[in-house]
Amino acid sequence: MNKSASVLLGIVVVIGAVSAGGAWYTGTKLEGVLQTTIADSNKQMQTALAGSNSTSSIELVSLDRGTFSSTAHYRLKGEGEIFGAEPIELLFVDRIEHGPLPFSRLVTLKWLPVMATSHSELERNPLTEKWFAAAKDKSPLKGVVNLGYDKSINGSYELLPLDTKLDEQSQLTFSGLKIDLAASAQAQKIKADGYMDSFKLTTVAEDQTPVQVEVNGLTLASNLSKSSYGYYMGDNTLLLSSVKSTFGEPKSVLGLKNFEMKNNSTENGTSASGRADYKIGELSFNDKTIGSAQMAVSLKNLDIPATMSLMQVYQTKLQPYEKAAAEAAAAGEPAPELNLTEAEEAQVKADLEKLLAGGPQVALENLSFNTTNGESRASLVVDLAKPQSMDLPPDELGRQLLALLDFNLKVSKPMLVDLMTVQAQMEGQTDAKLIADQATATSDMFSAMAVGTELATLEGNDVVTKLHYANNQVDFNGQKMTVEQFTAFVMSKLGGGVAVQ
Repeated sequence: MNKSASVLLGIVVVIGAVSAGGAWYTGTKLEGVLQTTIADSNKQMQTALAGSNSTSSIELVSLDRGTFSSTAHYRLKGEGEIFGAEPIELLFVDRIEHGPLPFSRLVTLKWLPVMATSHSELERNPLTEKWFAAAKDKSPLKGVVNLGYDKSINGSYELLPLDTKLDEQSQLTFSGLKIDLAASAQAQKIKADGYMDSFKLTTVAEDQTPVQVEVNGLTLASNLSKSSYGYYMGDNTLLLSSVKSTFGEPKSVLGLKNFEMKNNSTENGTSASGRADYKIGELSFNDKTIGSAQMAVSLKNLDIPATMSLMQVYQTKLQPYEKAAAEAAAAGEPAPELNLTEAEEAQVKADLEKLLAGGPQVALENLSFNTTNGESRASLVVDLAKPQSMDLPPDELGRQLLALLDFNLKVSKPMLVDLMTVQAQMEGQTDAKLIADQATATSDMFSAMAVGTELATLEGNDVVTKLHYANNQVDFNGQKMTVEQFTAFVMSKLGGGVAVQ
């Protein structure tokens, strides 16, 4: 044997010895690691489902331990409105290669030591039988994940492509979905990226007319960090290249392109803030462009401990009450009483005061729609404050609770003309001049009615309403008045009171 061959053989022997010894050691520690991971997962699911009437848990059913690999079986249970009318149960099998050098990594030249490599997949049971059949008797959900010695993980999960008949009138075609996942120890930080090429469902409506829904180019991305309170904060993104829905007789096509949903949440001490943005690049009907749309909503200065405490009361008291009330109503019986102890009432009151002391703000920052010739837009900002006492009379309590309200609405007359034109075309009208005249007349009538009631003003081609409230003073379209005067003014214009003098 030459020198090079001897060295290579020596390396192989050393790697084999290290791998065998490490695999045996990993096997002895595996069950404890799995149980810890499952406990952390159950805790996180409980946190994620807080505020709902749903529960979910995962358990280790069995573990067959070997020297170089082990096989684990898990059961995932879920019940409540999120999971549907009946409880669900999913079974998973996991072939776990022991570290430090799992064979599947060696053959792909990945020689960085890991504690284990998990090859998991969904198992067949009565609930998943049809899903397996649609995937040509293969497990429709699979995952390969590496567990590092620092308890970090990285890997991917995959939903297999499907092409199947759901029933005699429905066909589903799905390209598959793959998600790459990476998480630090104890999942303090999580990053995930996913992509789906296409999804197509063909079926019939209740009136037996054909319906087809197509979704193309789905992209998912998350970059999250666990807060000190157990919730995940960070960025989430969902993008869709196009969505098309075909329905009715004669056939109509509603289209949507370049949809974006992005949300962000942050934690600052005991306070949380969040923002969500939605965009539709193009909305069309029968290949005629209608317009584009945007919406942005935000929440600021939300006291986290107070919110979590209130959610706990909701789960333990209000959810059972709501269920009992629904059952009583279904049986034709009177609703039960909601009973809170003095301690619980005091806690709710204290939590509300703490929540309001932080000065929370809720805002619809932008709701807009654009067509070829105009844009309409609305915004609303509400700032709340802690009152001197929660036992004040309702009218005074309302004044002290509401620190600021700012509302702005702009309706574009040319945009209304564009929408009325599209609606007429949808209804089958073909006379271009008649359509234009009717659309313009409708826009003018709306403008005249809004301005005539003095609830709006006309600025160029825009019908505008502006309302600002702070310190018990209202500024409505440039007119300053007290809350009482504003209430009387609005009631008079709606026919429910007397005009302001």
